[in-house]
Amino acid sequence: MKYTDAKQHISALWIVVMLNLIFADVLSIMLALTDKSRINIIGDATTTMAIAAIVTNIPILMVYFSKTLPYRANRIVNIIAAILTIAYIIGGGDTAPHYIILASIETICLIVIIAKAWRWKEG
Repeated sequence: MKYTDAKQHISALWIVVMLNLIFADVLSIMLALTDKSRINIIGDATTTMAIAAIVTNIPILMVYFSKTLPYRANRIVNIIAAILTIAYIIGGGDTAPHYIILASIETICLIVIIAKAWRWKEG
């Protein structure tokens, strides 16, 4: 795969991940609003939200970085960012059907990102 094609594919996959993360959060909030027993914030809400804001920015930033970073940095950053995002998805997991579906799609996309970045050849 050509370098510019790989950049486009990986960037598009990050957009899919980002949109699924957003919808998982929106649907979880909607569910929590209808079922007060599902509200589950671990520890201080401010700290939890700050951590979430940082980690959810990974896919947002990767849309840009996937298109602009030089070859070697691009591969490394994509692999690391995908692994961190998978850890975030699993660590913040829920058993609600919508979350399982969206998290599965996110994880598959992230595994594809890792595979594409791993096999990516310069040129």
